[in-house]
Amino acid sequence: MDQARKRRKPVEEQPATGEQPSTGERPAEGEQAAPAEGQGPVQGEAPADPNAAPVFDSQKDAVRKRKGGRDRAQETGRQDAGDQEGNQPAQQDGEQAEAPRPAPVDQGPPPTDDRAAQQEIIRSEKIAPVTQEKGTRVERAPDFEDVRRRPRPQGANIVREFGDRVILQFNNQTIVESNDAPRLHRGAREVYYEDLPGDRTREIVERENGVQIVTIRNRYGNVIQRSRIAPDGREYVLSYVDERYYEDVDDWRDPGDDLPPIRLDIPREEYILDAEDIEDPDDYYTFLEQPPVERVQRLYSIDEVKRSARVRDIARRVDLDTLNFEFGSASIPDSEVQKLEGVATAMERLLEKNPAETFLIEGHTDAVGKPEANLALSDRRAEAVAEALTNAFSIPPENLTTQGYGEEYLKVNTSEPERENRRVAIRRITSLVAPVASAE
Repeated sequence: MDQARKRRKPVEEQPATGEQPSTGERPAEGEQAAPAEGQGPVQGEAPADPNAAPVFDSQKDAVRKRKGGRDRAQETGRQDAGDQEGNQPAQQDGEQAEAPRPAPVDQGPPPTDDRAAQQEIIRSEKIAPVTQEKGTRVERAPDFEDVRRRPRPQGANIVREFGDRVILQFNNQTIVESNDAPRLHRGAREVYYEDLPGDRTREIVERENGVQIVTIRNRYGNVIQRSRIAPDGREYVLSYVDERYYEDVDDWRDPGDDLPPIRLDIPREEYILDAEDIEDPDDYYTFLEQPPVERVQRLYSIDEVKRSARVRDIARRVDLDTLNFEFGSASIPDSEVQKLEGVATAMERLLEKNPAETFLIEGHTDAVGKPEANLALSDRRAEAVAEALTNAFSIPPENLTTQGYGEEYLKVNTSEPERENRRVAIRRITSLVAPVASAE
């Protein structure tokens, strides 16, 4: 790591009232800052520094799969979490055969804009208005709004519950699920539901200003289409996926398996923006308005983007490593909220140009504590950032989606307390989930 780079002094965390260190992160006592991700050009290879994690999340997934699904903390000897708490069992020989992947493809320089990032077949895709299909109004909310009662494909098992969140094992993944309805419904004049053919549900959220947020979900609660309808009737498609990709959802697979390993020849600072290095708040806008780093092969659902590290890797990332949470807490102190002003201003400017933008807010923890507790904690922190962006800076909640990843994608490869691993990240995923032509 460049030793000339200025680093902030690590902030020692103290347990919040009534919280037990054994269920999540521990305070960083005497914490030493370890080298961060590789600082040279992003080539798709793990950096030489043994303490630095690979740059791309899909690389970290590949390492985990090669080792039979064992997480990094298990490999360093941590014994506080067995398979019953969400870790994937390894094969008897300790290695897991990885499915053949497409060979790396030189895609040339990154696309110049969002339109160039999307294939012609995406740009020309015809999307029916979200309200076109006739539905039957129902009196109660669908089961999938309660994550504990949500219908799930065969093989999807709940392994732990943490309040309004569940830890789920599905297709060799351990993920946290929560419900975004409270964020989307807050302040609404009316919320109602309609049954659609094919076990789908349409939700209509009507706001006091006349705006409607209309979401179509499949039987498992996955978002198939979400649009904002302005008072003048204009529809902005926030996310859309061809339902044919969900015909065999009982055997969900990572869409990133269809893509070759990501390989880029750009400097790291053009792919990851560290908030602690920002000198001019306009840097957030300049960075976030940049298109994906490779061409998008098809539109993905928001849920696919959340679950697929390889698909997420297509979008550049802002690491809000200056935002501090109390130990074991997802609450953002008032003193910390103002640290979001720069990125909030950038979002506001982008939404003025395209009201259909979608931003993914990721929560991450260090590797201290139990993996499942860290998943739930990181998800709450991501949600807390989304709430702060809406409440303090008026970013519409429908333009934000959240997901916690716990300790799965460490920025610094250590099982010790590490401030750089306790972070929130933001990606602009618009080009992955909606046709850019819909905003024109």
